[in-house]
Amino acid sequence: MKHYDYIFTGSGLSALMTVYEMILSNNFDNKSILLIDDNPKKSNDRTWCFWDDSNLFDAIISKKWDNALYADENFRRNLKLQPYQYKMIRGLDFYNLVLDLISNQKNIHFLNQKVIDFDELENYCIVKTETENYTCNKIFNSIYNSELVKSQKKYPLLQQHFIGWFIKSKEEVFDKNTATFMDFSVEQKGNTRFMYVLPTSETEALLEYTLFSKDLLSRAEYETEIEKYIKKLGILEYEIVEKEQGNIPMTSYEFWKNNSKNIINIGSAGGWTKASTGFTFKNVTKYSKKLILFLQTQNDFTKFHKKDKFWLYDLLFIDVLYKNNKLGSKVFSSLFQKGNPTLIFKFLDGETTFLEDLKVMLKCPTIPFAKAFFKRLF
Repeated sequence: MKHYDYIFTGSGLSALMTVYEMILSNNFDNKSILLIDDNPKKSNDRTWCFWDDSNLFDAIISKKWDNALYADENFRRNLKLQPYQYKMIRGLDFYNLVLDLISNQKNIHFLNQKVIDFDELENYCIVKTETENYTCNKIFNSIYNSELVKSQKKYPLLQQHFIGWFIKSKEEVFDKNTATFMDFSVEQKGNTRFMYVLPTSETEALLEYTLFSKDLLSRAEYETEIEKYIKKLGILEYEIVEKEQGNIPMTSYEFWKNNSKNIINIGSAGGWTKASTGFTFKNVTKYSKKLILFLQTQNDFTKFHKKDKFWLYDLLFIDVLYKNNKLGSKVFSSLFQKGNPTLIFKFLDGETTFLEDLKVMLKCPTIPFAKAFFKRLF
């Protein structure tokens, strides 16, 4: 069996981002690294968006917006995002950027196989694929195991699930400078449901019908709602250029407790997804940088993760929506109707002070969050 210093089981966002940070650091050139995934990362299978006030991955940003729209059935508000911009990255552009960089590293290899098992033994770790076995010193696992969350009751699981259509319309209906961050004016049907619209021109946009809820819908239900929204925008003629579908776990389950000395769970498998919003890209950039710094001074993965106040905030938010899923629109509208957009986005990024936290949280409905807090406390 061939031996490596590090093996990545899965090569999604978190794995590629971590390897990218390893390369940039120049501190892992003497380490043999293997990424194993049955997906060759040759197609645009997803889109990532994030708000940012730096030049993070500017070379592959496909679109930026200075403004965003928030709406529900009662009001609409145009949000000025400065100093932030809302940014979009196509999955394929990110894959190509990192895989091209990897191809120039003699110590890093990509294997197009399916991982079926991995384990930590007494003196080494082993990774099994459908055809071969490999050994290593440490494993970075990004293969999400939903059963870990579903088999327990302490931390509820919501899902951010969506279907998106990239469309090109005959009518010029989109404001290319404004992204629709959340439009809750769609029928809620007892859930948290909204439309998400990312225009790239007056006639082109990505429209996603999105839910924060326990259960998925049939494909036809998502697409029927997208069709309704397109008609509502006044679009009579259009073509569907591309489709995407996703399901992101929203939970405060303590994934990191499944880490061992030599195996770490990363990405959604490690709790790197922002539980309260499902946003992943920015969180993964932060965690991967922390992990690379950690590796340069320590070697026990059980010591990597530390809880913070934002973990508790996310936990309470998930508790509230899990118990009463229709409250989502009310919670977000309480923030965005009169709140400072910059402060809200800073809070959602986990970068606010405690005083700033209070300014945001005091705008939320008090009773459901107080009940959730005291239930957790006692």
